[in-house]
Amino acid sequence: MTYFIENYGCEMNIAESAAVEQILIKRGWKKADDVQLTDLVIINTCSVRGSAEERIFGRLGFFTGLKKVRKCSPDAKYRHMETAAEYVKKNGPVPLTVIVMGCMAERLLKELKKMWPVVDYVVGTFGKEKFNEIIPAIEKNDVYEMGEIEPVYKFAESYYEENAFSTFVPIMHGCNNFCTYCIVPYLRGREISRSVNDILHELDILSERKVREICLLGQNVNSYNDNGVKFPQLLKIISKHLDEIKSSIEWIRFESSHPKDFSDELIEVIKTDRKICRGIHLAVQHGSSEVLRRMNRKYTREDYISLIKKLRESVPDVEVTTDIMLGFPGETEAEFEEAYSLMKEIEYESAFMYFYNPREGTPAEKMENQVPLEIKKERLQKIIDLQLEITQKVMKRRVGKTIKVLADIVSKDNQNELLGKTEQNERVAFKADPKLIGSFVTVKLESLNGNTFKGTLV
Repeated sequence: MTYFIENYGCEMNIAESAAVEQILIKRGWKKADDVQLTDLVIINTCSVRGSAEERIFGRLGFFTGLKKVRKCSPDAKYRHMETAAEYVKKNGPVPLTVIVMGCMAERLLKELKKMWPVVDYVVGTFGKEKFNEIIPAIEKNDVYEMGEIEPVYKFAESYYEENAFSTFVPIMHGCNNFCTYCIVPYLRGREISRSVNDILHELDILSERKVREICLLGQNVNSYNDNGVKFPQLLKIISKHLDEIKSSIEWIRFESSHPKDFSDELIEVIKTDRKICRGIHLAVQHGSSEVLRRMNRKYTREDYISLIKKLRESVPDVEVTTDIMLGFPGETEAEFEEAYSLMKEIEYESAFMYFYNPREGTPAEKMENQVPLEIKKERLQKIIDLQLEITQKVMKRRVGKTIKVLADIVSKDNQNELLGKTEQNERVAFKADPKLIGSFVTVKLESLNGNTFKGTLV
């Protein structure tokens, strides 16, 4: 039998989809080459922004039509479904199972199947272990009754992505921060940390698979705490363990970090351990202390700038990226200018920039003085234009450096070139033998093409 997985949203969704994929692979399922021919489609959903949910609803409309074609229903429409039509013409009606999982599934846990009858199973945040029962039922063409789900998050044994040299390792889940604009704590629940032993066990599995790079994941990764072992200590334990087992893993990344939990001890660990990559994502969200207060971010503009200064002084080769939101309720022109000036002062290498989008059930949705859409768009565009200039400025500084690169794929633009990534998570194109894919190589950065470096293998 075959499966097809579609991911929307954050890296945690990618990791959780990978864990489900491992269940399927162990049972002998194969990845489908074409979604129209698959036996099972799993849509892993996001609820952070309404636009993400709208895209998913669009896909559910597509699968409604596809399921009708696959059933040979009298009212089936065959436009854009030619592959499936040819398939059932040869084989007769062929079942298609649709599963929706993730944050939107949790938010609409009891309504989604009523809204979209095409959906066979809704697997929320806390129900992923049910895949161990759902999949055997699908194999037998039976229907599995989900029943009530205990709202306790359980980590999978491994989140390995098949044939990947880089993979995510979730170490904590949930969030206790309750930023006023964010729906995540309501859907993911309170923070829970994965045990140190379970993390080290997964690293053993990944080392056997010759993984070269890991990214430790959590909604608030540096608030990790397993029986008194906090995030900086965890990094030390992981690094020591990788040395002891002579692991193939040479690089450690982590995200997402909250500025309020980014401690001096953590900075010292990054400074002293060369396995920890020098690319740090640290979401600022805004540059005005007053807006940050309304967002419930628990730090000020001055706190954040001081943190970045301390990080850069301790780790001179670090590059910082961020998230920033414009148009939060009540944002004045002066407050926007504070966000603009912070971006100029910090000089991020890149940024995820977006305007505020109300989410039902969050405090910010009910705040007064909602900013008009046109103003939000204007302010966002100003920030985007600024960041494009800064990105070029920051990246050009790195031209001429000779650095370590993980070669991971053949370039689509030039079959004689490989694409790799740096510690700072930048992309580099360089001429090299495809046999080097999955290896660390030394590359001199010669020039910059857009946001991709051109380099020479040393």
